[in-house]
Amino acid sequence: MKNFLKHCVKSGIVISLVLSLILSCIIESAGRGSLGACLAFIWESPLIFLYNTLIIFVSLTPAILFRRRIFVWLLISSVWLALGITNGAILSFRMTPFTVFDLAMLENGVSILPNYLSTGEIILAAAGALCVLAIYVLTFLFAPRRKDKIPYIKNLLLVGICAVALTAATGAAVTSGLMATYFGNLNYAYRDYGVPYCFINTWVNRGMDQPADYTEERVADILTSLEQDAPEQETYPNIILVQLESFIDPGLLKGLSLSADPIPTFHAMQESCTSGTLVVPSVGAGTANTEFEVLTGMRIRYMGPGEYPYKTILKKTTCESLPYVLRELGYSSHAIHNHRGSFYNRDTIFSQLGFDTFTSVEYMNNVEVTPRNWEKDNVLVSQITAALDSTEGQDMVFTISVQGHGKYPEKARYTQEELAVTVVDGVEDEGQKNALEYYIQQLYEMDLFLADLLATLEEYDEECILVAYGDHLPVLDDLTEDDLKTNSLYKTEYVIWSNSSSVLPQDEDLIAYQLGAVALEKAGISGGVFSSYHQERRHSSGYLEDLKLLQYDMLYGKRYAWGGSNPFVATDIQMGVLEISLSKVLPIGDWVYLRGNNFTPYSKVTFREEILDTIFVNPYLVKVEADQVASLDLEDYGVSQVGKYNTVMSTVKAELSYVE
Repeated sequence: MKNFLKHCVKSGIVISLVLSLILSCIIESAGRGSLGACLAFIWESPLIFLYNTLIIFVSLTPAILFRRRIFVWLLISSVWLALGITNGAILSFRMTPFTVFDLAMLENGVSILPNYLSTGEIILAAAGALCVLAIYVLTFLFAPRRKDKIPYIKNLLLVGICAVALTAATGAAVTSGLMATYFGNLNYAYRDYGVPYCFINTWVNRGMDQPADYTEERVADILTSLEQDAPEQETYPNIILVQLESFIDPGLLKGLSLSADPIPTFHAMQESCTSGTLVVPSVGAGTANTEFEVLTGMRIRYMGPGEYPYKTILKKTTCESLPYVLRELGYSSHAIHNHRGSFYNRDTIFSQLGFDTFTSVEYMNNVEVTPRNWEKDNVLVSQITAALDSTEGQDMVFTISVQGHGKYPEKARYTQEELAVTVVDGVEDEGQKNALEYYIQQLYEMDLFLADLLATLEEYDEECILVAYGDHLPVLDDLTEDDLKTNSLYKTEYVIWSNSSSVLPQDEDLIAYQLGAVALEKAGISGGVFSSYHQERRHSSGYLEDLKLLQYDMLYGKRYAWGGSNPFVATDIQMGVLEISLSKVLPIGDWVYLRGNNFTPYSKVTFREEILDTIFVNPYLVKVEADQVASLDLEDYGVSQVGKYNTVMSTVKAELSYVE
């Protein structure tokens, strides 16, 4: 035993243990906001802290197999430090912690950094990254290396013993209930079970496990219970769903007093229309998961913690959704989002969900922005009406707003005179008051958008149903369940309005995956497996168990419900409802003007497939400097809608071949 302990010291395994304790403290301090909070966690949950330390320790042990042990320790430690610091940074501007799925969304995160960080902070972060790279190089070149012969067999045995100990500890912790494998609230889970364990769980625990009773007969039994004759109608209403970014009623915040009601339109709709609370799957972030539930009728909770189906399963398969169900009745389906089209992979995922068109900000004109550079929602009224007018038949329009997006600045961005509504009482900290007033100003303007939309739809010559709801709670510092009158971080609100007197109000509290089915119910539509299931079974016993079985069958199983095959074919989605065209080339002086229709500030001229520096003049005209091109033949030109990082959303070529 003495020799074994001596070998542990000599091999460096003790250094790995000490280092893991230090790293564990740093990671938990970053995730909890302070060293004091970390020490409280250690005091209250010492076994959980030690278990997370063991995870880090085992990851460090392979360093004893290398001569450059210090360099390997540095590499592995820096990964853990990056995890801890990134998690702490993310929690400073949203309410959900860092998960492995955020790595798949790295481009999205980088693209919105200017919304959260100043230019100086971004430069500082880049300089820090360069310093870390320099430390790597210097450590590799100059750090002391082990010169004696490495006893590989003994060291491999040590590493193996540590790995076995971690495996045994994991089994014991889960079996005893010390650690959980499912997280109903990801933020609370990171605090209860530690950052390393939870982060790894979001990596290894994804998708859905096959239910124990999954058989063709069980699926058939569920479907049999749904069989009924759907009422036939000659016409159906247009259906407009508006998902409002971070939208809640500030009146739900306990103890808060405001100078005026910031959302009078929404409140008036609640009084006269169907309304209620809406349980959503995320808090502070995760917009795409709420829209997934609404569009498909499926439940995010059945999938891995922190998982985004837009980044995983929907990249591989189509699935039943509202657009596919409504297509059977002759509907056209349009998605609208006043932000980047490639965010959350929507430009590709929406074709998997059956949409015919997708209008992102790259296809919009006259877009105003907030002081934090998020696009304002007032542009959406014209986009919704353009979608409704684009076909002769009925339309479903799914609109995703972005104006209310956090984080909200703690430095005042409005003067008191500019604020429509101010905080009278309930917030003492000046920074938190500024952030709250900024957020409430966005709510006020989003409510004005709703008022404009209602006024437009009231005069529309076709029957319409409008569903408006909040996608998740906003990012407000230290917001807890105790601060809310709903006593839940996962409850927003919804309203369902119609310009037809035949749609009667009937209040009901819903869950996001039920909302689409209820909207169809209001429209007199019963169709699709999931919509029919929610319409008929949402108040019955065994509801969630059978929903899970159907969801597995659709996404991962043998699709018994659809006869053993997937009937949903991805659409050839059109980007933008208004078709962009190019018709003329006009050389004038040092400029070449291109004439067409529906250009936007994101329109870029392409010359022989090369994207040129382009100046947007108006929706009918763009121009490039003449020295960028070597020909005036219209056939050499095109116009592309180009987002951030030169992401080309679509390209059109000229209609005619002549020069004016």
